[in-house]
Amino acid sequence: MNLMMLLEMATSGFGDRVAVKSGASSLTYSQLFEAAGTAAGEIASSGCKRMALLDVSSLAVPVGLFASAWAGVPFVPLNYRLTGTELETLVKEIAPSYLVTDADRGESLPKLSGTTVVTRERFLERATTGSTGEPSWPMDPDQIAILLFTSGTTGPPKAAVLRHKHLVSYILGSVEFASAAEDDTALVSVPPYHVAGMAAIASCVYAGRRIVQLPSFSAEAWLELARSERVTNAFVVPTMLARVIDALSGAASADLPHLRALSYGGGKMPQSVIEKAMKLFPDTHFTNAYGLTETSSTISLLGPDEHRAAAESHDPEIRRRLTSVGRPLPSVEVQIRDEAGKSLGPGERGEIFVRGEQVSGEYLGRRSTVDAEGWFPTRDSGSMDSEGYIFIEGRADDIIVRGGENMSPGEIEDVLLEHEAVADAAVVGIPDEQWGEAVAAAVVAKPGRSVSEEEIRRWVKDRLRSSRTPQRIDFREELPYNELGKLLRRKLRAEMLGEGT
Repeated sequence: MNLMMLLEMATSGFGDRVAVKSGASSLTYSQLFEAAGTAAGEIASSGCKRMALLDVSSLAVPVGLFASAWAGVPFVPLNYRLTGTELETLVKEIAPSYLVTDADRGESLPKLSGTTVVTRERFLERATTGSTGEPSWPMDPDQIAILLFTSGTTGPPKAAVLRHKHLVSYILGSVEFASAAEDDTALVSVPPYHVAGMAAIASCVYAGRRIVQLPSFSAEAWLELARSERVTNAFVVPTMLARVIDALSGAASADLPHLRALSYGGGKMPQSVIEKAMKLFPDTHFTNAYGLTETSSTISLLGPDEHRAAAESHDPEIRRRLTSVGRPLPSVEVQIRDEAGKSLGPGERGEIFVRGEQVSGEYLGRRSTVDAEGWFPTRDSGSMDSEGYIFIEGRADDIIVRGGENMSPGEIEDVLLEHEAVADAAVVGIPDEQWGEAVAAAVVAKPGRSVSEEEIRRWVKDRLRSSRTPQRIDFREELPYNELGKLLRRKLRAEMLGEGT
């Protein structure tokens, strides 16, 4: 069991089909296979134990991923937005490594000990012009396939370990081999250091779908590429979709007749955003995919039919499912547990635990967080309804404890976002002498609209218990998000408390 097995099957089944296109350059499945074999020889001869990539999306990403699998070393895509000091720390942690990067960074990185630095251009030139070795790669399912560093919001980044058995299990359990038509095209705009970027490559290869890469996201570039390449499938994070909708302001439709399927995930999707998207993309099938780096990507889905049923329903409980992340994949088990580890019933809030073959829950140099029965604590807080639909309410550490009462920031944020003048909102807990913690809200008003603190408080109080009414309200131009659209809640809290400013 090795990722190369997926590419080998694709090459045998449709070798002449284009596998990936980046700008004006492209590789067929046969060419990708041969390039991976040639690059694997380069990696092996370097004597390095890991292959790292510090770059935006390019042909080097799929070549590097499969070359690493062929050579039997982990593939380590690094966040190119990190500072020099942060990157130096990570590069030292994975040494000795064979590191592919852009030409500008290539001039400064060779001085790092234990690192063989090759520019993207040189790496691809060698991979596409050299000789391919014998098609032989390790088949140990427990070998590490990918190391992905977490964002490090609660401390230094940790390298999540994804073994070949985890990734292959996920693909075999969620993708049908050769299921894509010859004209199917996937637009990949998430960066390679995100698990969704890695999953997109593996799943598209197994399905036989052509990948079109967008190295740097902007709503305008995304729309232009989706139209020019007649894109049929795409994945975005919620912030990306919100920006695409803003770019379509005033349009009756998105004018993307070829876009059959649009998946989203990686953060909370406001109900107003997905409702607007479904109107602008009336013929597109929407899917909400929830997963984590440690679970090899998706563990639950809210599918197209469920989107439509929720959007068209007048039953509040069914309509609410539009804000859920759907139900677990058939190959995955999910439980909601309280602080004592007891499994909770429908509608009860707790921490989300997950179990399945694709679940890793392991970090490099650290003990596994998976328990003896195979359950992984996601650290996400949420609940399930009576039909098994999962509702995410934020990180477990973000729960606000006011006078002994646990409150979900997400519950309050959902109510705030229902206000016609509110464009964005976030809720955090701040210290309170009487109650332990108080509810604080940061609110972004829609362009040309205004709303008062008193109106916000009344709006929340009328819809939730008075204890959930924000004690403090800050009006802002924007909220802090990372490049993948995840709210930086701890940064927001620190700013509101005047820390680090």
